[in-house]
Amino acid sequence: MERRRSWMLFLLLALLSLLAPAVAKSPTSFCKCTCFGKSRIFALDPPADSEKPKPPSSRSLEERASRKKTCNDCNRQFCLGYTFCKGEKEENVLTACFQRDSAKDQAVVYIFIIATVGLLSYAAVRPWVDKWAERTRERRDYIPVSSQTDQ
Repeated sequence: MERRRSWMLFLLLALLSLLAPAVAKSPTSFCKCTCFGKSRIFALDPPADSEKPKPPSSRSLEERASRKKTCNDCNRQFCLGYTFCKGEKEENVLTACFQRDSAKDQAVVYIFIIATVGLLSYAAVRPWVDKWAERTRERRDYIPVSSQTDQ
């Protein structure tokens, strides 16, 4: 019984360790820009080698561009900074912000998969484990008696 408790504790700690990255990672935000009837989607925190809007001339806007972007930054001016939107009137630009690949959602899916695989594996090996446990209990209860008698 003690072995089973330690196994369950180990399993619980393993599942909880999966939650740490989920809490630390925030979901990725995307901005959808529609100009001239065509839409493009941009990550608000793109990798360094992806296309970026041209730097604005104002220093305060440069400082704002260096910080982490949020859905508040997904506006018409943000979209007009990209080359595919050049020449479009500001009132014709449509924007939408959304999040995808939430770390919390990923953690829930991984935990579900791990728990399901674990339970199915346990169900598959349970008959052998039960037989082994029964044989172990029987051996523990059996105390051999000497067949020789001292006369």
